[in-house]
Amino acid sequence: MRRSAVLSAVLLLGLALVLVSREPSTDARLKKAFRRAAQNGWIFVHLEGPPADIGYQHGYLLAPEIKDAFQVISTEMTHDEKKDWAFFRTTSREILWPKLPREYQQELEGIAAGLKARGAKLDVYDMVAMNAWLELPYYLRWRDKSRGGTAPEHCSAFAATGSYTRDGRPVIAHNNWTSYASGERWNIIFDLAPTAGNRILMDGMPGLIHSGDDFGMNSAGILITETTISRFNGFDPDGTAEFARARRAMQYASSIDDFARLMREGNNGGYANDWLVADRKTGEIASLELGLKHVNLQRTKDGYFVGSNYPIDPALAREETSFDLTDMSQSPNARRVRWHQLIEENKGRIDVAAAQRFLADHFDTFEKQDNPNERSIDGHIDLSPRGSQPWQPPFGIAGAVQNKAADAAMAEKMSLTAALGHACGRDFKAARHLKEHPEFGWQKSILRDMQAQPWTTFTAAQ
Repeated sequence: MRRSAVLSAVLLLGLALVLVSREPSTDARLKKAFRRAAQNGWIFVHLEGPPADIGYQHGYLLAPEIKDAFQVISTEMTHDEKKDWAFFRTTSREILWPKLPREYQQELEGIAAGLKARGAKLDVYDMVAMNAWLELPYYLRWRDKSRGGTAPEHCSAFAATGSYTRDGRPVIAHNNWTSYASGERWNIIFDLAPTAGNRILMDGMPGLIHSGDDFGMNSAGILITETTISRFNGFDPDGTAEFARARRAMQYASSIDDFARLMREGNNGGYANDWLVADRKTGEIASLELGLKHVNLQRTKDGYFVGSNYPIDPALAREETSFDLTDMSQSPNARRVRWHQLIEENKGRIDVAAAQRFLADHFDTFEKQDNPNERSIDGHIDLSPRGSQPWQPPFGIAGAVQNKAADAAMAEKMSLTAALGHACGRDFKAARHLKEHPEFGWQKSILRDMQAQPWTTFTAAQ
């Protein structure tokens, strides 16, 4: 008995030492980092230091959430693209990794190290593939032309300034359209204080070094968001991954010109977007439509730009997409019309409160009535008998999953407001939808209820 008691005491002491060794206070890399308790579904995380440290903090503090997000992303990608996860790891290692800037390689290595310290078995190439999950399908379409398929339609956004806004300064807002399974995990507010470049406040998914849906601001006064270019085709395997360019631009841009230059350098065509950018210092806003062959930059100090996945430049639409600009029943066309209506009707009165109302809008300009579906700014593809082809089938479990807005005054304080779920307040019930539409049963293990949460303001930690 005595020997058993001694053995038990030794084992308990050993376990205690292991637990103590995993406490943040024992690792110098974690001393400046922290996460806060969830607030209306959002997890606020502060990361600070050189790239490897920021990565380690990220992996360590968000290990449970990263493992959960990985399960969702890997399940969706292998189902949708008909490739096993090993393919995406290999592509990430051979095509993307060699061209990543060294600082972001170090950050990704740091995430893997932080995960390992928490007992996770994911490695750096899993992290690269996770970060590239939105652009790897572009590579697949380029690699195998016979696969067919085109880029899906993600997100709605606007930027306005001058005579269109209440105070004459920029206002910018965005809602993220994606699958509900992945969107339910898009709930991190990252406050990044890197040793090089600008401080960043952005939304994001666990494990991603960029925002992913690309809403954020930096301490140089640049506010950024985007919407994808619908049904885009094109990829340059010799270019730099979009996720690295997006992070680099958010971290190092101090002007609209800086942002455009950094996004164009090494452009690989992956996850092609129309980027909306605002400079709170000058009051100027811009639209950077970044295709692979065609790049178009428009800017103004008195006006607005909207994003609805609509290919703006006719040459880009003709040569780099398969989108029909004349079919007004299509989601990007219908939402574009609605954006123009909302902005013009509210000219001179646009502020953050107005932006929040816009993101909850359900008016279908094709049917000319309120009807939450794939054509409304607050997208509800799950309610549509048409779905959003070719991205989502009828009643596809996707649409707007979260929302963000900010103005110049908020950006001066490094602050933004955000709301998870549908901005209209409608909840999504997973079990009910799966019962009514059993064809989506493959999502059962990853799908959760998506509750609409109130708008919440977040500010970079002081």
